Amino acid sequence: MTAITGELAHEGYNPSMYELLKTIDDPTQLRALERKQLRQLADELRAYVLESVSRTGGHLSSNLGTVELTIALHYIFDTPHDRIVWDVGHQTYPHKILTGRREAMARLRTMGGISGFPRRSESKYDTFGTAHSSTSISAALGMAVASKLTGEERRCIAVIGDGAMSAGMAYEAMNNAGAMNVDLLVILNDNEMSISPPVGALTNYLAKLLSGRIYSTARRASEHLLKRVPGVWELARRAEEHMKGMVTPSTLFEEFGFNYLGPIDGHDLDALIPTLTNIKKLKGPQFLHVITRKGQGYKLAEDDPIAYHGPGKFNPAEGLKIVPGAKPTYSQIFGDWLCDVAARDPRVVGITPAMREGSGMVKYSELFPDRYFDVGIAEQHAVTFAAGLACEGMKPVLAIYSTFLQRGYDQLIHDVAIQNLPVLFALDRGGLVGGDGATHNGAFDYAYLRTLPNLAVMAPSDADECRQMLYTGLMLGSPAAVRYPRGAALGEASKEMKSLAVGKGEVRRRGQHVAILAFGALLKPALEAAESVDATVANMRFVKPLDLELVRELAASHELLVTVEEHQVMGGAGSAVCEALADLRLEKRVLLLGLPDRFIDHGDPARLLASVGLDAAGIAQSIRRALEQG
Repeated sequence: MTAITGELAHEGYNPSMYELLKTIDDPTQLRALERKQLRQLADELRAYVLESVSRTGGHLSSNLGTVELTIALHYIFDTPHDRIVWDVGHQTYPHKILTGRREAMARLRTMGGISGFPRRSESKYDTFGTAHSSTSISAALGMAVASKLTGEERRCIAVIGDGAMSAGMAYEAMNNAGAMNVDLLVILNDNEMSISPPVGALTNYLAKLLSGRIYSTARRASEHLLKRVPGVWELARRAEEHMKGMVTPSTLFEEFGFNYLGPIDGHDLDALIPTLTNIKKLKGPQFLHVITRKGQGYKLAEDDPIAYHGPGKFNPAEGLKIVPGAKPTYSQIFGDWLCDVAARDPRVVGITPAMREGSGMVKYSELFPDRYFDVGIAEQHAVTFAAGLACEGMKPVLAIYSTFLQRGYDQLIHDVAIQNLPVLFALDRGGLVGGDGATHNGAFDYAYLRTLPNLAVMAPSDADECRQMLYTGLMLGSPAAVRYPRGAALGEASKEMKSLAVGKGEVRRRGQHVAILAFGALLKPALEAAESVDATVANMRFVKPLDLELVRELAASHELLVTVEEHQVMGGAGSAVCEALADLRLEKRVLLLGLPDRFIDHGDPARLLASVGLDAAGIAQSIRRALEQG
């Protein structure tokens, strides 16, 4: 396909390019194709993924790598009766296209459009919602057990990326699955390594052989016979493991109770189709190791799969362009600060749970490789690892997305807060994140952080304040979290290292009758709204400890207090203000503005904020309405 070489005409779709693909609206039509047509379908599907993502933005490299695997799964298994759980969901665009959402890809990740991840409410083919990793084996196992209990004959399949296999939950599920007599297939989509010589004709042949009925039948017969002779079956089993281990990394998965098969070339339909056909007939837990390549078929993405992991809109013929003069993001502000402070203090250690690029730590990892630790997709471990470093006098800085820290909450309480260890949490993606939607919106962190003793919680309003708060948290000597949003940072960041007065806000504008208490980046629209309603505006800075003196002063001199936060109202910073007023025995009208009690979907962040009344116009309108109501 010309799209794959970068020569695709970007101005419009060429219908003749998708001659076969446009006839597929559900997998039953795919299964009606002759096997020899599947290669053409794979070419068309890969071109369509590239063209679609280039127009909307989204995940690209991972989806180009799952084209053949997706076709083979829907071709062999009776979906949606057979269940496929995709982990992580950013490898499911080919799946979406083949399951009736081809035209809907034009509105991928936009308001009112389809999600970039599997979603049960979106399609019967999306059997389980997956956007945070390592849940697929647990979910598929639950489905397999339910099928067994209800007497339903179906296959349950978990497709898990190799990165997701670094999380403990995947191994917990495998440990449980190996002890159960259920028909479960786990497919490891290994896309971090190239297809090396061992993954060629010989190993493809061995996988087909080991998954075949003759081998399986012979193995069961031998097991039945040899178990009658003491010690002989165990000797034979170990000999088989040794033989398989010579050509495949099977031992670990076999020890979990799975029958390991592979590795096979995940882009070779002539290997995938017969192997999956054979596996479909096998009973019990099966583990298929598939090797794919991120960005497969689009050379720019093959050469730089990280850059093309989640690009915005671009021209496939030209590739991604660096925008000159682009404002630094909050993640970049953090990354620059981390480099600066690490150069001054050899005790500073940077940690990330597999989000080096997203968290702005690339430069730090290059300058300070001995003090940089990517622990993989293992948020629980990351938190306790940081606690261990703090015990020995180091200054650990854990860069982690707001929604990812949710997965390490128990460790945050027991291993950090209770022990009052000085771990700094650089909490990225606070608030609404845009295209990734509800699964990645940082809507709950104020609530789950401010309830913990010993933990300070800060929310910067601009780039310079972000640096100051990070330094304040580092020097505090106790646990601290600095929570900042995704996207371009407001203002300019000074290189000066200085601490803020802990628990102190500042008044940024004086007005009449109404006082707006703004938390974080919503200070800007709060100031804009204040111009039209003549309100006082305070930049609160700290969610915890809250500036009680400032709250008291504003309550005494204004008729109405208004809290503004890019966080769920329930349990958030506004709730903290109400609790403070109650403790101060002050009766005051308070208007709480924030995210509503529902999950906010994907879309343009500015439009989403406006839709829930958190832009300047929405804030001003809410204040006027409250004043009119008396």
